[in-house]
Amino acid sequence: MFNYIVVGAGFAGSVIAERIAKQLNKKVLIIEKRNHIGGNCYDERIENILIHKYGPHLFHTDEKQVWDYLNNFGEWDIYHHRVLAFIDGKKVPIPFNFNTLYEVFSNELAKRLEKKLLENYKYNSKIPILELKKSDDKDLKFLADFIYEKIFVNYTAKQWGMKPEEIDNAVTARVPVFIGKDDRYFNNKYQGVPKDGYTKLFQNMLNHPNIKIMLNTNFKEVMQIDQKTKKIYFLNQEFKGKLIFTGMIDELFDYRFGELPYRSVDMKFETIEKEYFQEAATVNYPNDYDFTRITEFKHIHPVKSEKSVILKEFPQQYIKNKNTPYYPIFTEENQEKYNKYLEFSYNFKNIVLVGRLAEYRYYDMDDIVKRALEVFEEKINE
Repeated sequence: MFNYIVVGAGFAGSVIAERIAKQLNKKVLIIEKRNHIGGNCYDERIENILIHKYGPHLFHTDEKQVWDYLNNFGEWDIYHHRVLAFIDGKKVPIPFNFNTLYEVFSNELAKRLEKKLLENYKYNSKIPILELKKSDDKDLKFLADFIYEKIFVNYTAKQWGMKPEEIDNAVTARVPVFIGKDDRYFNNKYQGVPKDGYTKLFQNMLNHPNIKIMLNTNFKEVMQIDQKTKKIYFLNQEFKGKLIFTGMIDELFDYRFGELPYRSVDMKFETIEKEYFQEAATVNYPNDYDFTRITEFKHIHPVKSEKSVILKEFPQQYIKNKNTPYYPIFTEENQEKYNKYLEFSYNFKNIVLVGRLAEYRYYDMDDIVKRALEVFEEKINE
């Protein structure tokens, strides 16, 4: 009945399903555990304000191919994300840049630091904070220590439950110092949000007669993975098509090598009885409170309203069957365990793994769209 089964209706699964349906003209079934499509990009309205249910999703990319592909499924509004951080009672722009220097230091010190940064680093470049900490220059070392202590270390501890040194460089590099005056959180060529929201974008993407969607369904309810015979069963019949799996790889193989750890987030929405709550879409709280940041969605999707909706994010440990796995935790030990699962998956000729949970990697939205398009060409459109 189906040539392909996709587990997960986020970007990874939906892009591949759309390509199979349109390019190959084959039937594909999407199995989704949640009661909606769109994965963590799902959005809905509260008080007529479009909110992102699983935290703010701001699209940014330098990949024209990715941007053009997504524009097939709806119009986009240009949107440049700006973030403030609450530091010593003041809200200052981040990533830390030349404007931030003059907000937190005296004019004289800020000028000296700006000069030294320009002498040592290329203008408009990004320097990971842990790299700046290695500087031999006394002033730059002071700056690195200040940023590390005031912006980085406590935020990282809240977000990951670990010290920055214990985390893979791929994560720490995401919090750079920007050598310039650009206040935007991202500096990519293409930046925006879907005009009608991500959910509508996914609906358009999956609106194809070859695509069937099964919501509210754990794939284990309808599929069996026989780890001895290396066969896949769907509704008790052997499935000889391809299974594209975007969920947790440890769950796929019944935790045979143990659970892979993830971080989760408790998302708490509040309706505010005033037009605006804060000055920017997102304000980070590295050192104060238990939450990491507050996002106000009217800055992202402007709408006339006397009320506003904010989101406070409280990071927490992922507990199986209790909350949502958002972020793989990158350590050598975890990577070794993942590699065991990956090697075991090679025994199954018709399983394709793609996505943050299946590949135990951190992907931004544009990265995962690009990855899904590549996987389709390399492993499916053969």
